[in-house]
Amino acid sequence: MARIIDGKKVAADVLAECAAEIAELKAQGVTPGLAVVLVGEDPASQVYVNAKVRQCGELGLHSEKIVLSAQATQAEVLEVVRRLNQDESIHGILVQSPPPPQIDEESIVRAIDPGKDVDGFHPENVARLALEDEDGFVPCTPAGCMRLIEAAGIETRGAEAVVVGRSMIVGKPMALLLMARGSDATVTVAHSRTKDLAAVCRRADLLVAAVGIAEMIKADFVKEGAVVIDVGINRVDDPAAKRGYRLCGDVAYEEVARKASAITPVPGGVGPMTIAMLMKNTIKAARKRSMAAVGR
Repeated sequence: MARIIDGKKVAADVLAECAAEIAELKAQGVTPGLAVVLVGEDPASQVYVNAKVRQCGELGLHSEKIVLSAQATQAEVLEVVRRLNQDESIHGILVQSPPPPQIDEESIVRAIDPGKDVDGFHPENVARLALEDEDGFVPCTPAGCMRLIEAAGIETRGAEAVVVGRSMIVGKPMALLLMARGSDATVTVAHSRTKDLAAVCRRADLLVAAVGIAEMIKADFVKEGAVVIDVGINRVDDPAAKRGYRLCGDVAYEEVARKASAITPVPGGVGPMTIAMLMKNTIKAARKRSMAAVGR
C-alpha cells in the first residue's frame, strides 16, 4: 500500500515558516497585506475566499475582502484592481476564479500589478517562471505540489514525469517546475485527448493528475511503484454520504494506492498547500516591495 503524503502536515510546516517571516517583517514595520476580490455569489468560491481570509487572520496578515455583485461590469472590477494596485497596504491581489461570464478574466489578470500578482498568472510572472527567474511568483497549486514532493523526499532528477492536464493554473506551470534546473525531470504533458493516455501515464515515475475529471486515473494508468500527486478535487453524488455527495480527486484512490509507492489523498493532500503557498507569495511580495522602498 502506498505511503500517504500528508498535505495537512506539510502545509502546517509552511505556515509556521510564514508566521516567523511575518514576525520578522512586522519588526521592520511592514505588515503583509492580501486583497481577495470575489465577483458574484458562487458557493464554492465563497468557501475558498473565506478560507483565505481566515488564514490571513490566523497568521496576522492584513486582509481585505471585496465582494462585488454577480452583475458587476468589467469596468467595475478593473476599477477595484486599479485601486488595489495603488494601495500601499496591499501587497498581494487575488481575483477569485471563475468570475461571472460577462467578466473577461484574462484582462483582469493582465491589469493586476505583476508585483502584486500572488496567483502567478500575469504574463510577466509566467515568463519569469519559464525563464527560471526566481524574482517572479509561481502559481500556488503547482508550487505546493513541488513542496510536497520535496518534503516526501521524492527524487525528481532524471525521473520520467507525466503531468495530466495543460491548464495555465496547474498543468503548464507544473511541467515548467519539474523540468527546471534543480528538478531535472523529463516531462511529458498529457491531457484528456491524449492518444492512449493510460500507456503514456504508465511511463511515469512521477504522475501528476490535474485533469479535472473525477477518478479518471485508474490503476492501469499507473506503473508499479510510481509516485502519484492528485491535484483534482471533484464533488460527486453519493446518496450514502451525509451531505449527499463526496469529494474525490482525479485519481481512483483505493485502487491506485495499491500500486503506487506514495500518493496524495483527497482531501488532505494538495488542497491545504494551495493556501499555504498563497501566504508565502504574499509575504514574498511584501518583502520585495519593502526592499524596493528602502532602495529608493
